Formats: sequence, C-alpha cells, structure tokens
Amino acid sequence: MAAHQRTTDVPGGTGQPDVAAAIREGIARGDFAPNQRLVEGDLSELYGASRSGVRSALIELTNEGLVERVQHRGARVRAVTLDEAIEISEVRMVVEGLCAAKAAERIADEEITELRSLGDAMRVAVAEGHVLEYSALNKSLHQRILEISGQDTAAGVLERLRAQNVRFQFQLALVPGRPNVSLAEHLAIIDEICAHSPEAAERAARRHLVSVIEALKAV
Repeated sequence: MAAHQRTTDVPGGTGQPDVAAAIREGIARGDFAPNQRLVEGDLSELYGASRSGVRSALIELTNEGLVERVQHRGARVRAVTLDEAIEISEVRMVVEGLCAAKAAERIADEEITELRSLGDAMRVAVAEGHVLEYSALNKSLHQRILEISGQDTAAGVLERLRAQNVRFQFQLALVPGRPNVSLAEHLAIIDEICAHSPEAAERAARRHLVSVIEALKAV
C-alpha cells in the first residue's frame, strides 16, 4: 500500500495520529486508488494507530463519501462517477468563487507577490510541457487562495470535494491542450485577486470551474 505516513495529532494533543486526515490526504494525492481495499491492519501499521482508531477513521470517511463499506469485504476507496464529478465541480464553483472574492478583499502585498510568483511558475511549467509540475502548482494556487480568504468552513468542504474528484482532475491535466486553457483561467483569477476586485475575482473563479465542467463532459 503506497502512502506517506502522517504524524499530525488529533485535536487536544493526545499524541494519537489523525488517521482520517491522513487517509483523506492519501486519497487526494492519489496514493490510494479508486476501489482499493483499505485494510485496517495495514493502515494501523502505516500510521502507527490502533485498530479502533483506524475503524473510527473509516467510518468518518464513509460518512464523507470518500470510502464505502462492502459486505464481507471491508472498506475500499469509493470510485466517483463522472456525473458525481460534475456535481462536485458545480459545488466547487460556488464555494471557490466565494473564496476568490474574500481573498481579493483580504490579500496583503506579500501575498500578491506570492500569487504572482505562482502564476509565473505555472507559465514556465506549461511552456516546458511539465504537466505534473503544473498540476502541483495548480493545487498550490488553489490552496493559497483558500488560505488567504480565511474561510475555514469552505476549507473543510473543499478538502473533501477535491479528494473525491482527484482521479478526474488528473485525467483533465493529461488532456492535450488543457493546461494552456487552464493556465489562462488561473492567471485571470490571480489578476483579479491581486487587483482587490472581489466581484471580478469571483466571476473568474466561476468561469474556471465552468470550463472544468465542460472539459469533464468531454472526457
């Protein structure tokens, strides 16, 4: 089972690993494939957690829609359908539009410099055909916008949605010509946030997700 060990503790400082967060991140990174079995003993060893802790984490992730329980076979990563991926992107469109608007209201000068630098790095990655690097920078940009927005509730929602959609996001990154389209959309979001234009930033974020939805429908 290929995954990176996570050492983050649960809230309250108990010293126990946050297994649900670790598995959630593993799914988002693609360490756990769709329909892959999640064996309690393996996860317990991987994350240094008790079996009961792993079991509770799997129940939590089942409630979030990331994991499903199969009779007589245990837990596995839930495979999201294309229709679900489109619905998820529609929800993201609303939430990420809000975050872009809030980021435009709150952004500081040093954060403007950071977003501009991310945009420049994305330009280089696309120009040189480094698809995986561009995909990683794309994720970093969305994460920084979310952090700048200060929307903690949105952060929890988006973390779960992105983890469910990770397989389709990777497929889109490999579609010929898609990175060039995506790059222009992300640079527009950066421009509007850095210009302190909340309404324009929200529109730019929504346009990007509309484009994602259209690309998904064409997959």
